[in-house]
Amino acid sequence: MAPKIAVFASGSGSNFQALHNAIEAQKLNAELVVMVTDKPEAFVVERANKVGVEALAFSPKTYDTKAAYEQAVIAALQQRGVEWIVLAGYMRLVSEVLLQAYPNRIVNIHPSLLPSFPGKDAIGQAIAHGVKVTGVTVHYVDEGMDTGPIIAQRAVNIIEGDVEATEAAIHRVEHELYTEALNQILK
Repeated sequence: MAPKIAVFASGSGSNFQALHNAIEAQKLNAELVVMVTDKPEAFVVERANKVGVEALAFSPKTYDTKAAYEQAVIAALQQRGVEWIVLAGYMRLVSEVLLQAYPNRIVNIHPSLLPSFPGKDAIGQAIAHGVKVTGVTVHYVDEGMDTGPIIAQRAVNIIEGDVEATEAAIHRVEHELYTEALNQILK
């Protein structure tokens, strides 16, 4: 039986779409039971609706505390039998509340070779620093900002003077590497 996963996203959802496509093509052994977003207006909601994956939108500002927000998310996940949380462009740090509910079962993908360039705009950070090679990292999530144990990494050359081409190359690697890494850890 395939492990039940929830994908968390805050933006356009290209990694959500890639994971869904990998599952449909039987390249990823998982059941994507729900997509969770902290941004009800995010395009990922439309993507989830289009492919028939339940979309749950939680607005953090409607909760008194971060813990209350995460407890509501956990209740929804547990109701659906979710076993793993897969962050895919989810732009919030998770707290101990979520980490304790899913110990060593929350993973993230980041567009750099961590520990270099954690946090927002990793591609922009790499380009600003003049590096010639950046990459993609899949890692377990801990309390820090992109600090959890690394599962897999792959290098990507920066295409000098072409930010869009570099971003496209990174996204292609993200979509491949996330599937490979998830297959490795979900067994």
